[in-house]
Amino acid sequence: MIAGSRESQLAMAQAEEFKALLEKTTGEACEIKGMTSTGDKDIKTHLADMGGTGVFVKELEEALLNGEIDCTVNSLKDIPAQLDPRFVVAAVLPRADVRDALIPASLEQLQCGAIIGTSSVRREMMLRATKPSLRVKTLRGNMNTRLEKLQEGEYNAIIMAKAGLDRLGIERDVHPIDKHVFVPAAGQGAIGIECRADDTKTIELLKKVDDAKTRAEVKLERDILRHMNAGCSSPIGINAELVGDTMKLIAVSFADIIPVRIVTEFPASEADAKAKEIADRLLKKA
Repeated sequence: MIAGSRESQLAMAQAEEFKALLEKTTGEACEIKGMTSTGDKDIKTHLADMGGTGVFVKELEEALLNGEIDCTVNSLKDIPAQLDPRFVVAAVLPRADVRDALIPASLEQLQCGAIIGTSSVRREMMLRATKPSLRVKTLRGNMNTRLEKLQEGEYNAIIMAKAGLDRLGIERDVHPIDKHVFVPAAGQGAIGIECRADDTKTIELLKKVDDAKTRAEVKLERDILRHMNAGCSSPIGINAELVGDTMKLIAVSFADIIPVRIVTEFPASEADAKAKEIADRLLKKA
């Protein structure tokens, strides 16, 4: 099997995680092919101004269609919730830490006027809601590039996904933010494996590394986004956690002047029906 991945250190670490799990679980040999995405080529434009949806997966999906690769390995939050019907997320790996994290200082330690780097509208809106005295400055680039810009003194702190920091072994001066304070993006912390919808052989193979708990959680999160017609660059946080037979959910939308926040739980069996209801509430339709 040939798996396509972005070439950043984090993306390759995720691809290696998939390769190890696939080979251990199925015995299928896996080769990783590095590729460059639109989002990697342009690190100056704000993600929201690039269309937001699919900027990190477009080239990989083209390689799937051309038969250059059998599957792609991506952070699930970068895969559009409104997925092109020619593709399918055939496997979701066990989820890592869902939280955002600040480096090198916590929210409480940051002084008035401190400059915080992020390219996420969701994170920017949550920062402004939580601590309006902070200043937000756009920060693009892969994880290593962002850390370098922090060291150069352009920012007092930056916000990143805790899962990505963990996968790169970065622990120093990392301050996780409670997910009820900063609600994570849909799919955050999960790795999604995408392939062609008509490639039944690959789909069947990838099912063997699919994590049922993570799949249930991220399906609900992505279904809500889909019903909202929203993407990964939208100012929306959604996190579902399956505890036994109960789905616990927190969600927030900054799509309007006054944010809408939902904290709820319900039987996991009702998740499909609840997705549309929650989306409507976030859109203030109900």
